[in-house]
Amino acid sequence: MSEPVKVLVTGAAGQIAYSLLYSIAKGDVFGEKQPISLVLLDIEPMMAVLDGVVMELQDCALPLLADVIPTADESAAFKDIDVALLVGAQPRRQGMERKDLLKANVKIFKSQGAALDAHAKKTVKVVVVGNPANTNALVIAQFAPSIPKENFSCLTRLDQNRAQAQVASRLGISNENVQRTIIWGNHSSTQFPDLAHAVVHVNGKLMPAQEAIKDDDWVKNDFIKTVQTRGGAVIQARKLSSAMSAAKAICDHVRDWWFGTGERWVSMGIISKGDYGIKEGLMYSFPVQIGTDRVVKVVPGLTISNFAREKMDATQAELIEEKDCAFSFLEA
Repeated sequence: MSEPVKVLVTGAAGQIAYSLLYSIAKGDVFGEKQPISLVLLDIEPMMAVLDGVVMELQDCALPLLADVIPTADESAAFKDIDVALLVGAQPRRQGMERKDLLKANVKIFKSQGAALDAHAKKTVKVVVVGNPANTNALVIAQFAPSIPKENFSCLTRLDQNRAQAQVASRLGISNENVQRTIIWGNHSSTQFPDLAHAVVHVNGKLMPAQEAIKDDDWVKNDFIKTVQTRGGAVIQARKLSSAMSAAKAICDHVRDWWFGTGERWVSMGIISKGDYGIKEGLMYSFPVQIGTDRVVKVVPGLTISNFAREKMDATQAELIEEKDCAFSFLEA
């Protein structure tokens, strides 16, 4: 057996982590022969709940789970980690302004960035899930300057999976027969779910998704709105935010980063280098491919229609506004 991969999960007493930890520990993410050391970080008032989570993980008797370390100490949590799954964040409470949410999360991710910089391996892969995920990822990257910027990402795979599922449902095909759905921009209601380059297998034939759907109005309206607002729809129905689907998307994101995507495209929030006219330095979701060397590369050469350009620019504008707001708190 190889040395354990040390994986940190923050917000570890929360409902997303509760759906996530078992999948990581049993080998769904890093492989069925890879031992795992789990580090579970949460705030001090959640330690009793976290003890219960640890007991359950122990009681699963998982052969790959080398150890479980619960803690409220950031320095201990980030020590020598290989992967950081930053699920915990300040949730938006009733009556809270967006700027107040940004301010609260800037404080959290500034502190975690300093701990990451001081204690984690320099090869650490970081996935930010806690919202606003794109801007939180940008903040933590700012405060961990010794970690390469390419090692930071935020989760938009949930949005991609939602888009894929909507197309599959529309056409009455399985999810595996829908490929190359793209999420551009922010993990928010301004995101742009794009089917212009998507392909589907229908009746044994590979064809453009839009050709198979035969309904441009649905593609440009209902489809986009459904994906953009799906998180809110889940909350409306469950009275709780997405947990099972979010955990599955985190697993998909990390597994593809760890092992590579092959010829598949996946959506992932990464720091822009200017591709497709997106401002450098923004944490923006692009279609990417990942090699076995774990290097993430934006899919090049895609034709961008005027409709797509407008949507991509709108979500970029929101990200610029979020970034400016968040960084103004850092300067205060």
